[in-house]
Amino acid sequence: ADGARPPGRAAVTDNPLPLRDLHLPEAVGWWPLAPGWWFLIAIFVVLCAWAGLRGWRRWQRGAPRRFALRELADCERAYRRHGNAVRLAADLSVLLRRGMLAYAPRGEVAGLTGEAWLEWLDRGMPLPYFHTEAGRSLLTLPYRRPQDDVPDADVDALLAAVRMRLSVPIGEPA
Repeated sequence: ADGARPPGRAAVTDNPLPLRDLHLPEAVGWWPLAPGWWFLIAIFVVLCAWAGLRGWRRWQRGAPRRFALRELADCERAYRRHGNAVRLAADLSVLLRRGMLAYAPRGEVAGLTGEAWLEWLDRGMPLPYFHTEAGRSLLTLPYRRPQDDVPDADVDALLAAVRMRLSVPIGEPA
């Protein structure tokens, strides 16, 4: 206890090297992002913008169709109130003509009458809706006197044919 140390053993406080405790590196932060992430974000933004623009254009192209189908619903409601098949057929004839002018060039549609009009309306449809009895009624029914009673008119089939034609634009599959 006189301060003598055994040979080869140094005192703990006699450390000739100034070493510190172990220190772990800081955690890698998520910000700022690496260039690869910025590239992926840019691709994602471009794809979202492209998809949004494409959806907007498709929605805009469908505007005439949506408008025509709303007009058809209005015609149907009016028919349920007044019950006049002649008036309904006249309204449907005008609606079909206006609707088809939105889908095809004026020169192709405007001058069609009779059988040629019905053939054009059936173009691209899964079934020939306008060559059935209900569809053919568009040739005569709108031109009858409004006060005529038309018990043999199949109004529901005519409405279904017009709805199908307005729902499927020319050139698109049914």
